[in-house]
Formats: sequence, C-alpha cells, structure tokens
Amino acid sequence: MSRAFVNEDAGGPERRYNLPKRDDPGYDAAAAWALLEGANAGDSYGAELATGYGWGEPRLRPHVERILADARAEGNERLQQLAERFLRA
Repeated sequence: MSRAFVNEDAGGPERRYNLPKRDDPGYDAAAAWALLEGANAGDSYGAELATGYGWGEPRLRPHVERILADARAEGNERLQQLAERFLRA
C-alpha cells in the first residue's frame, strides 16, 4: 500500500504535560491542573499517567478547590464543571 494512504498518526498526537519534578513543592498543584486540562482535552488517562495521580486523588483536593474558586470568580464554567466533577469523585 502506498504511504500516502497510511495514517501513521492515527489517534492523534500524544499530549505533553509540563510538570515540575516530583520532589518540587509545586508538583501537586501542577498535577491538579494537568488532570483538569487532560479531562478537558479528553485525555484523562494520559494525564493520570503523566502525573501519577488518578482522577479524584484526595491529596490534590486543596489545589482543585483553589482552582474551582478561581474558575467561579472568573466565570469559567467549563473549568468549574471539571473541578466540581473531580471533587465529587
């Protein structure tokens, strides 16, 4: 088969999550953001793999609660919805 008809990128490009090192004090806050961004992009699994945390991780609740408060203040309904869903998990 001609290479012109082969979709080598099937499934789309792999999403990259910019995270600090695990021992960085800001890691958990960045991981919370990454999980919410991944969910928004339809890549919850990839975000979980990248962060090492699952959706609804109790350790990340304080960070997600801050993100939720900011989302409400800014009127960001989508981020608010994702944060609320995370906190219900």
